[in-house]
Amino acid sequence: MLLVNLIGPAVLVTGLLYLEGYEAELIESELGVLKAKATLVADALGETASRERDGPRGYEVVLDQEIARRLVYRFASPGAPRVRLFQPGSALLVDSRKVLGATGLIEVEPLPPPDPASGVEHTFNRIYDHISPLWEQLVRGRPLYHERQDQTAVDYPEAVDALAGETSGMVRRLPDGRLMLTAAAPTRRFKQVVGAVLLSHEADRVAAAVRSVRFDILRLFAGAMALSFLATLYLAGAISRPLRALAQAADRTRGRTTLEQVIPDFSARRDEIGDLSTALREMTDAIRVRMVATERFAADVAHEIKNPLTSLKSAVETVARVKDDERRNRLLAVIQHDVHRLDRLISDISDASRLDAELTREAVEPVDLADMLRTLVEIETTALEERPGPSLRLEVASSIRDRALVNGLEVRLGQVFRNLIANARSFSPPGGRIELRLAARDGQIVVTVEDEGPGIQPGKEDAIFERFYSERPVAEAFGSHSGLGLSISRQIMAAHGGTLIAENRLAPDRTVIGARFTAALPSAG
Repeated sequence: MLLVNLIGPAVLVTGLLYLEGYEAELIESELGVLKAKATLVADALGETASRERDGPRGYEVVLDQEIARRLVYRFASPGAPRVRLFQPGSALLVDSRKVLGATGLIEVEPLPPPDPASGVEHTFNRIYDHISPLWEQLVRGRPLYHERQDQTAVDYPEAVDALAGETSGMVRRLPDGRLMLTAAAPTRRFKQVVGAVLLSHEADRVAAAVRSVRFDILRLFAGAMALSFLATLYLAGAISRPLRALAQAADRTRGRTTLEQVIPDFSARRDEIGDLSTALREMTDAIRVRMVATERFAADVAHEIKNPLTSLKSAVETVARVKDDERRNRLLAVIQHDVHRLDRLISDISDASRLDAELTREAVEPVDLADMLRTLVEIETTALEERPGPSLRLEVASSIRDRALVNGLEVRLGQVFRNLIANARSFSPPGGRIELRLAARDGQIVVTVEDEGPGIQPGKEDAIFERFYSERPVAEAFGSHSGLGLSISRQIMAAHGGTLIAENRLAPDRTVIGARFTAALPSAG
């Protein structure tokens, strides 16, 4: 997190430290001032230090060496640029750094100014002084300033240009990384070039200005880095520690055989960490509920299978000892009934156990409930011609028109309505009627299935959807149903984002006249 927070400031600081344009403008300004001074010195020398004489080629103008030397020394005050005067033949006539003394020429070397910096700035200056020569040599590639002992104008291209009548300047680098600025101007007398003045000085003011700006930028960067570090520590405490606590809780949960609620509750944060905490807690609760349901389902399956197995075992053990054919036939009928019951029970259990995986794996598609219900009613009506039973009637609301689309698995939704119709048929009296109604309400497609049976026992409206619920009509043979149909139907509806509820139909006098099952699914448009 700290590295990410520092990427932006680091890139900005790297760009600002470059300061190439700023430094170039300062150098150009200093070089312009130096050219102007060179021109002034050259003009002054041309006016006061030149004289006319008769030469080999006739009348000519030459520099008076003594007057020129005195003027150059006067121009070379402390802190002023170094002044060198070259003759037309390129020989050095006078150098302000070399003073004539009693024992000969004395070379004056200016001392570097004291470094007033201390502490951090002093350390920065030392590092800067080590880096600067390499930067000048490798990055900028400026020529190295070299001064021979017996120097001439040929050593300096700008001095050669000045002898040719042009004013020019150059920027060179010193071995210690500092910059040397030079400017040369021609010394004229009556438009005749009688010499060249070369002014030079180190660009210490430019370097000091650039260094100061860079140091200020680094100080700002250090402050920004400190703030980023503190912000990172705060974020680490506000984000990393809660995430680590959630991860450790998840690890502890994974290693437990029982799922107590061990996920920390950060929902009060009202941010992404709080949302994650809530999601993990809800996921843990869902897994715990699923595990409890699975354990309960396994226990219910064992109990339901044990009953027909016990009956089957008893009948098989008894049939071998029975001599009477009639009793043997009755026992064989019991065995056959129990086998059919086990087969139906195992099939329903298998269907219920793979239902979750199928509902999450299969892709949903638009399903027309109006067309599906018409087909189911047509099939049931055709079956009534072969066996007696309650009549079916489908009523489609005018708002539905011809189609009632929902998103889902057509096979599983068909299973829901087949189960509801079969349940209504099993409880309907002979000659009764089952009413199916299809309507659209509040963005949902609603299907109701009503029968004219005895209804639901008060308080059992939700219990009938439990697995292996065993209350059946009195006239129905024991074991004809597994008790999983309504449970599977509600599970399918929940997986499709719908609901399935049951209630009694009541007459005006509050007597029960049948049951009503209402299935609602989100409309697909």
